[in-house]
Amino acid sequence: MDLHFGDSEPTDDERAAVDALLGPPESSWEGADRSDADLRWARGGREARDRRDLLLPGLHAVNDRVGWISEGALHYLCRRLTVPPAEAYGVATFYAMFSVRPRPATVLHLCTDLACTAAGAAQLCESVESRLGPESGVQVERSPCLGLCERAPATLVIRAGESACPAFEDEARSGPMGGPGAQPPGDGNGKGRRGRETTRATAVVAPATPDTAIHAATAPETAPPEPPPTAAVPQAGDPTLTLLHRIGRADPTDLDDYRANGGYTALRRAFALGPAAVIREVTDSGLLGRGGAAFPTGRKWQATASQPDHPHYLVCNADESEPGTFKDRVLMEGDPFALVEAMTIAAYATGAHRGHLYLRGEYPRALHRMEHAIAQARARGLLGEDILNHGYAFDIEIRRGAGAYICGEETALFNSIEGYRGEPRAKPPFPVEKGLFGKPTVENNVETLVNVLPVLTMGAQAYAATGTERSTGPKLFCVSGSVARPGVYELPFGATLRELLRLAGVRDNLRAVLLGGAAGGFVRPDELDVPLTFEGTREAGTTLGSGVVMAFDDTVPLPRLLLRIAEFFRDESCGQCVPCRIGTVRQEEALRRIADRTGADAAADITLLREVGRAMRDASICGLGQTAWNAVESAIDRLGAYE
Repeated sequence: MDLHFGDSEPTDDERAAVDALLGPPESSWEGADRSDADLRWARGGREARDRRDLLLPGLHAVNDRVGWISEGALHYLCRRLTVPPAEAYGVATFYAMFSVRPRPATVLHLCTDLACTAAGAAQLCESVESRLGPESGVQVERSPCLGLCERAPATLVIRAGESACPAFEDEARSGPMGGPGAQPPGDGNGKGRRGRETTRATAVVAPATPDTAIHAATAPETAPPEPPPTAAVPQAGDPTLTLLHRIGRADPTDLDDYRANGGYTALRRAFALGPAAVIREVTDSGLLGRGGAAFPTGRKWQATASQPDHPHYLVCNADESEPGTFKDRVLMEGDPFALVEAMTIAAYATGAHRGHLYLRGEYPRALHRMEHAIAQARARGLLGEDILNHGYAFDIEIRRGAGAYICGEETALFNSIEGYRGEPRAKPPFPVEKGLFGKPTVENNVETLVNVLPVLTMGAQAYAATGTERSTGPKLFCVSGSVARPGVYELPFGATLRELLRLAGVRDNLRAVLLGGAAGGFVRPDELDVPLTFEGTREAGTTLGSGVVMAFDDTVPLPRLLLRIAEFFRDESCGQCVPCRIGTVRQEEALRRIADRTGADAAADITLLREVGRAMRDASICGLGQTAWNAVESAIDRLGAYE
């Protein structure tokens, strides 16, 4: 039996938000006026089902307008898309940034993850919560990592509806392009343009104090603007940089400035080479995926391009939710046209004509910059039906996430785009065979794609000469915590952890360094000569992951940090498989007993942790459960965290 919402009806604002996205309803079956309706037959059901992928944008439309999703709004959206209400309710409740219960239009998110915890997030939360009561009109929510680790502690304000406050940055969404039957970019509801229908307002305050966080939520006109992206790149201006060389030199909002600084040279070379030769260059360069799995990019592209089933899709994974990771955000904010160009090259090489950029919901400025870059590229013939007069058609749609760490897993991301819960799929079949909409799909993260540009401009051999034999090219590292100069650093593979921390200005009394984020592992201060390569970190018994480097001095309570990691995985588990769903809860319970000293025997709890950790690692369906025990295990074994 399906879930039903009874006689719940949407408000005028909710109906307007949905209609602005989907267009006015064509029949009473979809919610049109029934006064002159003939209900003896239904029309448009198949077309509506083909638009299932608009469920997530529809939820965003309502949440952006009203601040929460009522039963009436959800029921109306289900009628418009012919989605069973139970399934839509499951999707709406899957994401942390949505609410199906009434709440104020303004929500203040206070980051409580690792870098912010080390920077005093607990005290910030307590102070703000004590001063912003229910009468304030602000909902205060403790949030997982906001991707602002270089400016910890961080806060994000989101205000539903329309705001004229200058401290807020209005956002428009790129329109759905999606699967079969979807509408092209630029149609309706501000799709590719600004409009009242989809306006929301955001403000970022980081580093935050209780006063600045409260002012951002209650008096936004006094909130200072965000610092430029160069503030997150301590090496900005260094002429030897490869991936970050335009940040601080080129205006990220100016396409002409991008082209004057080498932009679109790589795409022109790609067109000159042809798709097969582009894939050969990427393969010969040795480029490995920068998301953590380190899969050879050229092999993935070749496997997708060779599939006879069509259409092919390209997905850029910009949902970097690993605590401590913010490099993709900096690239999108500081060099957005580079990602547009790199996605175009990847699509050309793999035979894709549609690309999806899945972008974290917590990244308002990155969203604004990417929307602007895509619109500019489209207007100048660099996206669309005939790119650079080469007869190749390609366009990009932005899909905004809504707060789900698991959607960083590629198949969970596909489900999210398609309008389902963001739960990982069983593999095989692999995405190169059956990915987005069941078609061959190549998926890469932002850093991986941006690396394709120097591969083509330098040539595969010159690119491969940088780094090491098995880890080629430059790598971006997100350094935060107990350092003087946190930010994104670019170094060639093979540099040591000690060299990186020396650049960042590590503080005295270093206690530990976490590599790879919450899913990574700790190393001791006497292990800083580990080479920062995929193979070097594996041989050292840890992981490079996506490039997270978090330093902690002896003022940071390690047991509390480990408990926060366990809380994070418990909250972010999608619950699909038993080992992860139960194991993350048991892990958190044991660590809480140890931290609170309520367990009679800490040794027994550590034994339990090892058993649970092995079960999660061996039997979980995806990387979340498989790595949820890594950091805790390394802290126990390498740091003696509970001795």
